[in-house]
Amino acid sequence: MDRYQRIEKPREETPINENEIRITTQGRIRNYITYATTLLQEKGSNEISLKAMGRAINKTVMITELIKRRVAGLHQNTYIGSTDITDMWEPLEEGLLPLETTRHVSVITVTLSKKELDTSSTGYQGPIPADQVKPWTEYDYEGQGPPSRRGRGRGRGRGRGRGNRSTTV
Repeated sequence: MDRYQRIEKPREETPINENEIRITTQGRIRNYITYATTLLQEKGSNEISLKAMGRAINKTVMITELIKRRVAGLHQNTYIGSTDITDMWEPLEEGLLPLETTRHVSVITVTLSKKELDTSSTGYQGPIPADQVKPWTEYDYEGQGPPSRRGRGRGRGRGRGRGNRSTTV
């Protein structure tokens, strides 16, 4: 495939409901959890839906478990499926034909609800015990205190002490 480049084909935009959260591999876990708990506790939503594809599935499961431990009495229903994604490839050299490949990608949809969901569903999980739920504080699961600024960006200036190296013999 080194003689081809993938071209972005326009996708039909499906509208996203306010209570639907689409998880990506690039998004930050804290942001997803903050948004979800805001919907459930402050905006009065009774139900949220977390959706993800491919490599973002494990992040979705982790986010779901963290939300369940922050908001009491949440019922969970999980649906696992798959979808086909077609990629278009354009040749970089003369004489080659454009290609179309199809990938089979896993999909997960997790519904969290304050009201009881369909208990006969295979993906149903009841609420966890109340003693395992503790109220949400933003820094609970990422260590104590606000996040550190260390290691972000390219730094300020040229650094300290360059060119001022003394050698001891």
